[in-house]
Amino acid sequence: MGKLYIVPTPVGNFEDMTLRAIRVLGEADLILAEDTRTSAVLLRHFDIRTPMQSHHKYNEHTAVAKVVEMLREGRTIALISDAGTPGISDPGFLLSRECRREGIEVECLPGATAFVPALVDSGLPCDRFHFEGFLPVKKGRQTRLSQLALKEETMVFYESPHRIARTLTDMAAAFGADREAAVVREISKKFETHYLSTLGELQSAFEVNQPKGEFVIIVDGKKKERPARKSSDNDPFAGWLPVAAATGAED
Repeated sequence: MGKLYIVPTPVGNFEDMTLRAIRVLGEADLILAEDTRTSAVLLRHFDIRTPMQSHHKYNEHTAVAKVVEMLREGRTIALISDAGTPGISDPGFLLSRECRREGIEVECLPGATAFVPALVDSGLPCDRFHFEGFLPVKKGRQTRLSQLALKEETMVFYESPHRIARTLTDMAAAFGADREAAVVREISKKFETHYLSTLGELQSAFEVNQPKGEFVIIVDGKKKERPARKSSDNDPFAGWLPVAAATGAED
């Protein structure tokens, strides 16, 4: 029986590639890549010459059976996505689930994923959080936002550049324009940028500026109802955190 390795790859900076990931990819019999052209750049950089085969959201349903057959024959296969950890808003879940059902060993290496540094850097609570990933583009979008507006945990979203302004607008309407949030783009890359403000201010900023890159949106959870402050209480602003004003994004 073979083994499936799920291998995280850098979300931008090649220096984030782990030594273990390089070894596993070099020793595998086959690498399943979301986009072989994108992954070829990474493999050349680390002089990894293992054969590649495409495995993406458009073919994974039909490809899983064949991959499982190769694993049952004793081959070692590594699964990678374009960036980050496979299975986190990328292909990987179906293959991992089927291998578990068939008694095939699966091992996921620790490594890069975009939302963790964005969440920790945001300054919003990260002891408990809800990872949403990408919102529905059309059907069910407003319903889902209405449901999320009630969550008390910090929320994490992924978004593409051409939808970032619309998503912030929808979030401001559903969660309230004064809800604290952070928008982080191009994690670990040259133009990594952090915007910390309220949803209303971020919405206004991104309506004017349309930067390139991939985005992580971190939104504060709904605050629990608190007793009214007594007139004898001291500092009326105690507990309020200053929020930096949103700035224009650079391309």
